[in-house]
Amino acid sequence: MEELFWKVLQHLQRLSPGFGPAGRYRGLPHRFKRAIHAVDSTTIALVANCMDWAKHRRRKAAAKMHLRLNLQSFLPAFAIIEEASHHDNTRTLALCAGLQAGEIALFDKAYTHFANLFHLTGRGIFWVTRAKDNLNYRVVRKRLKKPEGNILRDDEITLLTTKSRQEYPRRLRRVEAWVEVNGEWVIMVFLTNNFQWAPASVCDLYRCRWGIEAFFKQIKQTFKVCDFLGHSKNAIRWQLWAALLLYVMLRYIAFQSQWPHNSFTRLFTLVRGVLWNRLGLFELATFYGTASRRYRMCCQPHQAYSPGFSP
Repeated sequence: MEELFWKVLQHLQRLSPGFGPAGRYRGLPHRFKRAIHAVDSTTIALVANCMDWAKHRRRKAAAKMHLRLNLQSFLPAFAIIEEASHHDNTRTLALCAGLQAGEIALFDKAYTHFANLFHLTGRGIFWVTRAKDNLNYRVVRKRLKKPEGNILRDDEITLLTTKSRQEYPRRLRRVEAWVEVNGEWVIMVFLTNNFQWAPASVCDLYRCRWGIEAFFKQIKQTFKVCDFLGHSKNAIRWQLWAALLLYVMLRYIAFQSQWPHNSFTRLFTLVRGVLWNRLGLFELATFYGTASRRYRMCCQPHQAYSPGFSP
């Protein structure tokens, strides 16, 4: 199923070169021309008493999906599905193996491992992540003399802990700013290896990381990834890869039929309702509409009749 997923995705992108760019994440800043990738993981709860291979904590079992999402196409670029016992930062290099020099990677602080980050810096990859609360550092240069707007500090730092300094011997950039989260303003601290961007751009880039959270929400809630047909590791991985395959196929249907709605759940509900009928999904998505505004009638009435039959 994993092999089938990547073959289908490559085939659809080859058939329609505009398929990927059409799904650009809306919150993505337009001033960045390089590819921007969000890296994160989601945990899927399992039944502990029949899935010993996935024991995560006491009396709990879980699987984990590590994903690298291309925010300019909103399509998966790389994924690892395994038991949840592995820490996130152990999968950083595998997830970023396909990145090219000049591209941008966005991490949560769970993926902060200075040896991995230094490896990405050596490859010419720019990254943005959040700093941990116990970060031990020394300010080498203050890039901002006083707060400007939401930006409180913009400093160049070096790490003080012996192990951290050995793993990342170069300077880092630390940006401290006010960020709105769920209607409340909180102070967040970001780390990056890029010294050319404006500090506001660093904050905007990390805000884009929310796109991968929205992707996980679509996969888990729309496709009901909670009930599994089998209990083995292979059965769980098979079903999760099938969910990713279904997501890509629905996205392609929406692209080809110029689906006018923003709701991904609505398209999934439409396809599920006619799954056992001999109807063309592309044409069905073209006819479908709502009772409000311009979606009331998507096509002309005479187009609904079969060829050779009059109304």
